[in-house]
Amino acid sequence: MALIENTGIDRDKLLAALTAWPGLARAQCTLINHTENATFRLDLPDGSKKILRVHRPGYNSELAITSELTWAKALRTDMAVQTPIAIAGNNGHLLQSAHVSGAYAPQFMVLFEFEEGNEPQENENLSAAFVELGRLAATAHNHVQQWQMPERFERMRWTASSILDPNGLWGDWRKAPGMTEQFRSTFDQLDALLRQRLAEFGQGQDRYGLIHADMRLANLLVDGRHIKLIDFDDCGFCWYMYDFAAAISFIEDSPEIPALKAAWLRGYRKERTLADADEAEMDTFVMLRRMALTAWIGSHSETPFAQSLAGDFVRRGAKLAQDYLLRFGAA
Repeated sequence: MALIENTGIDRDKLLAALTAWPGLARAQCTLINHTENATFRLDLPDGSKKILRVHRPGYNSELAITSELTWAKALRTDMAVQTPIAIAGNNGHLLQSAHVSGAYAPQFMVLFEFEEGNEPQENENLSAAFVELGRLAATAHNHVQQWQMPERFERMRWTASSILDPNGLWGDWRKAPGMTEQFRSTFDQLDALLRQRLAEFGQGQDRYGLIHADMRLANLLVDGRHIKLIDFDDCGFCWYMYDFAAAISFIEDSPEIPALKAAWLRGYRKERTLADADEAEMDTFVMLRRMALTAWIGSHSETPFAQSLAGDFVRRGAKLAQDYLLRFGAA
């Protein structure tokens, strides 16, 4: 077996699975990202490119993936948001599956048109990028408010319980690498306070609905004057302001965050009004997202990206938690 680096996917089986789509038999396959799923660039003999996403076994169901693709297409059609364009296979379906690894069940796969563009970099002036992130978030939230969702529509629900419980969607934050007894005490206090504040904040339809849930720089492609929003794999039902928390994933302790938050809010308010109560609770969603990421790093320790973050992520998160607890008080 010729396994592709750290993915558990057999290269020969993957290349054989490409026959599910027309014209891919001679494609060259290059791994470009491996976090939740494995994403590949396919280079074709005529010089064109495609993007193939191979789904992590057991993460999203067939209906959930189809629902994701449905919403991304609706955003493109209804709101002119540039989202990934999925390509149907020989059988006419967007979602394909094949045994490409040692997993018991076949893995789902989706083929996308290749999108030109570059991800904004953290060492750049990010103000304009965060204005655009805020504008895109507001546009998506407006769409959800008026969109007639299909009767059969399934996406995960991001709640205090589904993020903070030991069997959370992304794993158990208590098992994160570096979670010492001292840090555990701080995180336990944060866990309790987040649950309390979120219960009081509630899930009214004006503040909780379908969101992208991973709308960060890594999922923006800038192509000249065109901004493209990609990777809807984590989209689900959550508080709207969680989209800001996702925007600052992994850089929550940067000194630039106040300025980036202000830029995001400027962009958001170009498209949608924001209640004072929602803005006041944004730091709660930042910490909720940080807890989700802490759990993710522990449960995805086989991925190079999680390994690169694991060293001091809990220590840095504990400092953020202490600051939050001082500002908002113990539960």
